[in-house]
Amino acid sequence: MLQGIAEAFYLILTFDPKLWEIVLLSMTVSGLAVVLGALVGIPLGAYLGLKPERQTRLVSKLLYTLMGLPPVVAGLIIYLLLSRSGPLGVLELLYTPTAMIIAQFVLALPIIAGLTMIGIRSRGQEVQETARTLGAGRFLTAWTVVRESRIAIFGAVITGLGRVIAEVGAVMMVGGNIEGVTRVMTTAIVLETGRRNFELALGLGMVLLVLSFIINSLLYNFQGGGRNGGG
Repeated sequence: MLQGIAEAFYLILTFDPKLWEIVLLSMTVSGLAVVLGALVGIPLGAYLGLKPERQTRLVSKLLYTLMGLPPVVAGLIIYLLLSRSGPLGVLELLYTPTAMIIAQFVLALPIIAGLTMIGIRSRGQEVQETARTLGAGRFLTAWTVVRESRIAIFGAVITGLGRVIAEVGAVMMVGGNIEGVTRVMTTAIVLETGRRNFELALGLGMVLLVLSFIINSLLYNFQGGGRNGGG
C-alpha cells in the first residue's frame, strides 16, 4: 500500500498525462454542469424564496425531494431520454461528455435552487421590510434581498459542485466510462481499482480529496463570514 501511495504521488508530481487528462475532463464536466445549474437554479430559488411560503409549498416539497434524488435514478432517466429509442435519441448524445453534463446538471439544479430559496427566505422578510421602509420599489427590493443573501447563494453553488464532482453512478450510466472521452475521476477510480492498478486509482483519489477539501473550505469560509456578519 505504501508503495502504491508513493507511486501515486509520483504520477501527480510528474504530471502524468493520463491522470491529468481525467482530472481536466472531470473539472470541465462538473464545472459546466454547476454553471448551468446556477444560471437556472439561482433565479428559480430567488423567485420561490421571495414568494410567501404558503404559495410555494407544493413546489418547495418537490424541490426538497429532488435535492435527495439518487444519482442512479437521475442517470436512468437521462439514459432513457438519450438512448436511440428515447425521445432525444436523434441527438446522439449518449456516451458523450454532454450527456454527463446533463446528468450532473439534473443533480445540481435542485440543490442550488433549494438552498438559494432557503437562504433568501431566512432573511428575506427583514430585508424586504427595511427596503420598503426606505422607499425601494418592487424590483429594487427583490434585488436587495438577493444581494444580501449572496453568501447563502454562493454556498448553494459550492454545495452543488461538491455533490456532482464526487458522483459516479449517473455519469457512468450516461457516459459509458470511455477512455479519453468520458472517463472522469470517480469512474476511473472504480475501473482502475478493478484492474488492480492501484497507483492511478490512488493518485486520482488524492486529487479528488484535495478538490473536495478546497470546495468544503470555500463553503466553510463563506458560511463563517455570514455568521460573522458579512452580508
